[in-house]
Amino acid sequence: MSSPADTVRRPETLNLARRIGYRLLPGEGFSYILHLRPREWPIMAAHTAVGILLATGWSATEIREHREAAAAALVLWVIALNGGTLAVNSAFDDDDGDIGYLEAPPKPPRHLAAFSIGLMAVGQGLALFLPPLFAIAYAVCFAMSILYSVPPFRWKAVAGADWIINMWGFGTFTPLAGWAATGRPLEPWAILVFLGFCPLFAGFYPLTQFYQFEEDRRRGDRTLALVLGIRRSLLVSIGCVGLAFLLFGAAFVHAPAPRAWPALLLAAAGWLLVLVPWLRRHESMTPEEHQRGMYAALRAWAVTDIAVLVCFA
Repeated sequence: MSSPADTVRRPETLNLARRIGYRLLPGEGFSYILHLRPREWPIMAAHTAVGILLATGWSATEIREHREAAAAALVLWVIALNGGTLAVNSAFDDDDGDIGYLEAPPKPPRHLAAFSIGLMAVGQGLALFLPPLFAIAYAVCFAMSILYSVPPFRWKAVAGADWIINMWGFGTFTPLAGWAATGRPLEPWAILVFLGFCPLFAGFYPLTQFYQFEEDRRRGDRTLALVLGIRRSLLVSIGCVGLAFLLFGAAFVHAPAPRAWPALLLAAAGWLLVLVPWLRRHESMTPEEHQRGMYAALRAWAVTDIAVLVCFA
């Protein structure tokens, strides 16, 4: 007999949004939407928009001129590519516990893999109508998504390969795609900013895995964080975050009109406030506390995005 707690955690009745969703799309229909992980869309949209605003600045004229391409890029990158990537990951993981941006995940629908790969493929076709650099960035990340999740490749289970794909895909290519959607040629300072986001995500990515160690062990996945352990992963994260801010600093020196440099120092301090106490307490932390730490690091990421815009846009 199930307990009240078990009833609350049922995927179909976890909250009001799910109860409504499963009424509107009965059976497995709403499960397809949930595995696209809509809770993550605002985060991905914000990081993509960083690239758009770095290209246009705060000029209302520039923003209006590129608004249609920017809107199309956000839909394709956030929902088709990123949503499809997360869904195809779910299709082959078959997780039982909470996963990133999806608590109490429903059982993956029967055709989730075909649905998610098809969604990404449709997005690739539509990306061809945007500037070439955007279509190229989409194609590279599409390929990395397949390599990351789909057997026989499944690089997410290979320590180091999982890390490299994520640091480049989310870290560098996402804001680069936003810039590319405007059609503006790349500038050296912008390249340094986009490269800075690569080690920043390299620092963030291991933090997303600590609370999933048991799931990863059960599947036999050898993620980088699992191989390194929590302490060494946190030390790597601190080093990567430091490298990221060195690259942001180099971009600041080369930017044509940099300003408000203390914003970068504030963002760096935010990361240290998350990572240093985590390093000191990690041995006594529960999986739930590690999960809360991940969301705290995500807030530090958001502060960094804002700081970059304040300094360079």
